Amino acid sequence: MSEEELALYDILTKPAPELSDKEVSQVKQACRELLETLKKEKLVLDWRKKERARSDVRRTLERIFDRHLPESYGEDIYEEKCEVAYRHIYSSYYGGGQSLYRQVAS
Repeated sequence: MSEEELALYDILTKPAPELSDKEVSQVKQACRELLETLKKEKLVLDWRKKERARSDVRRTLERIFDRHLPESYGEDIYEEKCEVAYRHIYSSYYGGGQSLYRQVAS
């Protein structure tokens, strides 16, 4: 996993829920797919300044998590993880290919 994927994975798995090996794979897939989709389609220049773009990012996150996160994510945990993951994306990805991760690597 890349540093970006690992940061998202940690958000989704710590401190809860407890996951089986199969569920861990599902969460890793969710992290990969979310970051790929957001980078290709949603994290455009100035996305944080536009309400519609922010909503698109949030809906994409929820759609991918709905599809990949296992049943062990109850409704309360799911909602909390969505919120924390969105805040992480908002604070780490500036749009137009710029991110906290790209600055560190440069």
